[in-house]
Amino acid sequence: MAETEKKTPVYVEDSFSETCSAISSGVITFFLMLITTVFPLIYHNSYIDILETKYKAYYIPMLAMLGILLVLGLVMMLIDFKEWGGEHTKELFSSLNPQNWKETFCIADVAVFLFWVIALISTLQSDYLYESFWGNEGRYSGLFLLTIYVVVYFVVSRFWKVQGWIFQLFLISGMIMCVIGITDYFQLDLLDFRGKIKPEQSTIFTSTVGNINTYTAYVAIIMGFAGARFTQEENRFKMIWYYICMTVSFFAIIMGCSENAYLAIGSMFAFLPFVVLKSRRGILRYFVMISTFVTVIQCIDWINQVFVDIVIGLDSLFGIISNFNGLFPAMILLWVLTALWYWFMAKGVQDSDVFAPGKLLRRIWGGLLIAGAVALIFMIYDANVGGNGARYGSLAEYLVFSDSWGTNRGYIWKASFRMYQKLKPIHKLFGFGPDTFGIMTTDKIMAEMIDATGQIFDNAHNAYIQYFVTIGPIGALAYVVFLISGIGRITKKRARSPYALACAVAVLCYVCQAMVNLDLPIATPMMWLLMSAGMRIAGKRREN
Repeated sequence: MAETEKKTPVYVEDSFSETCSAISSGVITFFLMLITTVFPLIYHNSYIDILETKYKAYYIPMLAMLGILLVLGLVMMLIDFKEWGGEHTKELFSSLNPQNWKETFCIADVAVFLFWVIALISTLQSDYLYESFWGNEGRYSGLFLLTIYVVVYFVVSRFWKVQGWIFQLFLISGMIMCVIGITDYFQLDLLDFRGKIKPEQSTIFTSTVGNINTYTAYVAIIMGFAGARFTQEENRFKMIWYYICMTVSFFAIIMGCSENAYLAIGSMFAFLPFVVLKSRRGILRYFVMISTFVTVIQCIDWINQVFVDIVIGLDSLFGIISNFNGLFPAMILLWVLTALWYWFMAKGVQDSDVFAPGKLLRRIWGGLLIAGAVALIFMIYDANVGGNGARYGSLAEYLVFSDSWGTNRGYIWKASFRMYQKLKPIHKLFGFGPDTFGIMTTDKIMAEMIDATGQIFDNAHNAYIQYFVTIGPIGALAYVVFLISGIGRITKKRARSPYALACAVAVLCYVCQAMVNLDLPIATPMMWLLMSAGMRIAGKRREN
């Protein structure tokens, strides 16, 4: 009797593995297409239920995607065990072997998993289990949503074959959202939303996003992505497209009337020189970026003067910048420098040539940033400890820290740490429970809060302080490590894809503005998706 012929084991290189990978990636691509196009523009009853609508528009497609992938995975495993004795499945799960963890998981992966574990423990030990799981105060940012973020992160960063056209859809929908926001600044109300809310709220809601703080957080992501792509794009037509997106986002983020915008803008302009100063073309593009931004500031100032009775108007930090007497000369000088650098490049030097002094320039830039940080620290110390805030004129409202600082953020930040100090030891370690900040303020400082500010705060208006109090210092630290490590890894591996740096800068812009803002299922899902996509590009991922 002839010996039964054994099937030769085949691994990731065979057609079955390729088919499984293609199907999985196709499913992910379809749902990412929905998120990047429909999600930012969808609404139901104007701003009345905008947060709930966005929440459902995110978690329902993501749960559907995960469910379909799970079913497909089980079917593929059954086929594998029947036809090949499970060789493909064994190869897939070999990455989970402790011996392969260095190859499989990076610091960001470990940090985000730890963040989720701490959030789980925080939920289970919370006095408000239901609210911790689902979220409180209608913000839906409990363990359920955090779990979706983390699971989707691992799925996308492992199994998605990056498709550039998805990013283009993200920019197209973003431009529509920005244009609507710009028209709202002129109080055109194209969507007829403002008639359904209180008149006093008409200036704090905009576009298809809702609250201006959340709107500028989303625009910051668009701005960072488009700006980074503009600095690197070689194709002329694509470069023009990215320039248009960047310029529109400059107008949109300033006209969004939220000062978290300037943290995002500052972080982008501070970070990009470490990358773009390596080439002559990069330097030129950076000159164009700065020149364009200053021009946008000047144009908005002119618009505010000409259409003073029509536009919403801007004050505070924009007023400080626009009232600078040297703004117009600075704009002219920047464009002259840009033209001179272009002339220098046109003298026969190839765009792609490495700029020899680039390393020195990056070091100088780093030194300038450090010097600026030291100067800022001194000014803050001098204004607060030294009592010399008056010497800094209009900047004093940003330098002098008081309860009223940042629209009463000074009060709630200090109150956050006072509440934390009074928590039980277990709650000091693992927090009060995800998204339970509003419960804490209601229970512990309601009367004091109203007396001090005339407001009721249900969030810390700082994503990192919020996590510190609600899921504890370990969870908050893990989240910060995840963000910093992820941005660093994507930036380091940016040569692998033209979209890598764009993802990193977009996430950076969001991360910086979150210091005075909170995570919500509107802008936050897009940050997580771009981080996931960037980590897919940067990571050593198996294609099975």
